Parts: sequence; structure tokens; C-alpha cells
Amino acid sequence: MAVSPEYRAYVEDLLEPLGHVTSRRMFGGVGIFYRGLMFALVSADAIYFKVDDGNRPDYEAAGMAPFSYQRNGRRAALTSYWRVPDDILDVEDEILDWARGAADAALRADAAKGAKGRK
Repeated sequence: MAVSPEYRAYVEDLLEPLGHVTSRRMFGGVGIFYRGLMFALVSADAIYFKVDDGNRPDYEAAGMAPFSYQRNGRRAALTSYWRVPDDILDVEDEILDWARGAADAALRADAAKGAKGRK
């Protein structure tokens, strides 16, 4: 799950145009936050964006899969984060569109949590 300093800097540079983006080390990887909400994670020099029903079809169409890891000798998945296709990483407009979709998914998830708390 380790992330090289070079890859972390690369991802931070890619996402900087969104504004309000920060990162911090988490569980051997890196969490990427938009306005304080986690919308991406980096693990083993790969980037995963937050998904929901609004943007998941794009990842499915690209043949991507959710983030997975080993836990207690078993494979586990975090289905709310899917790997970003490598071919869009070098196309600034595309990566930013996908990143905005992930940020929007994080904002929707946060709004849904708030609505549940107000009931």
C-alpha cells in the first residue's frame, strides 16, 4: 500500500487545479481531500476516486474495479472508491472532470449523512 513520494507529488499536481485540495498519509496510503472531504485515495502508486450512483457507470464502462486490499489473509474491497483509468491521467481536462465527479460524490455522501442526522 506504500505510496512513493514522487507519485504523491504527481497526484497532488494533477488535482491542484480543483482548488481546496489537501492530502495526508493514512493507513500506509494517502487520502486526498476536497474542502475537507475525502474524495480520493492513493495506494501502491495508483489513484482511486470516490464513486456513487452518479459516476460509477463511467468506471464500470472503463473496466475499472473498486479498491481492494488484504485483511486478515482475505481480500476486502472498499466499494466507494474505484481505480482511475491510467489513460486519463495524462489528459488534464479528463482527469479534472473525473476528479470533479469524485468530489461531487463526496459532497453528496456528506449531505446524505447530514440529512440522516437531522431526522
